[in-house]
Amino acid sequence: MNMRKSIIDFNEKKGFICDMDGVIYHGNQILPGVPEFIQWLHDEKKEYLFLTNNSGYTPRELNQKLARMGLDVSEEHFYTSALATAAFLKEQAAGCSAFVIGEAGLLNALYDVGITMNDVNPDYVVVGEGRSYSLDTLTKATNLVLKGAKLIGANSDVSGPIENGIAPACRALIAPIEMATGTQAYFCGKPNPLMMRTGLNMLGCHSAEAVMVGDRMDTDVISGMESGMSTVLVLSGCSTKDTLKTYAYLPTMVLNGVGDIASTAKAKEE
Repeated sequence: MNMRKSIIDFNEKKGFICDMDGVIYHGNQILPGVPEFIQWLHDEKKEYLFLTNNSGYTPRELNQKLARMGLDVSEEHFYTSALATAAFLKEQAAGCSAFVIGEAGLLNALYDVGITMNDVNPDYVVVGEGRSYSLDTLTKATNLVLKGAKLIGANSDVSGPIENGIAPACRALIAPIEMATGTQAYFCGKPNPLMMRTGLNMLGCHSAEAVMVGDRMDTDVISGMESGMSTVLVLSGCSTKDTLKTYAYLPTMVLNGVGDIASTAKAKEE
């Protein structure tokens, strides 16, 4: 298979959108080269955003999670699928109500844009990852959708890594409701281009000036590519070089981890 020989001039790029799990950390461990990468972003005055499909955390919780690992990243540098879902619903039906299966990150994001909770006749059923998921909540969600509530998923991830394997994620959790009702959900997180467009707007960047960095071909690389950004696949998460063979598209560059972005940029400057 022909690999692309593209090289990104990271010094020329203004904005960086980075996935988190498998790129910045794995579990509660910072990945190698991350402190150097964040220092480089600050030193070079780059705009950056950490984008996660996990709808469970608020930006403040993500800020604190990184602080516990020794990284100081302020809240405005985080954008989650929960925030993307809230922005979508506000745009579609301001002041609507929803029955929500999810964690604080999703609930807070919806409250912040004026969406109220309703388990009787909501406009939407919204599903994210969460411990409130049970046969009871699933049954309630199914019947609310049958009564006319529209079905929304925070993201389309089927599974996510945990310490001893994988956990079913939003796409898998919403599938029983889709099957039981014959209704298709609409997903707001990556690779939905709306999430990427919002990210670029937050950075104040044109897509040609930005780089998408992630460890997954099916969410990170495709969303960056389809939004017109340069893309970097890092091999610090769930992808290997063999992963590339299973997709019909390629990232602009493949690196071992984000530390390589800083070292490549510095080497080019010298």
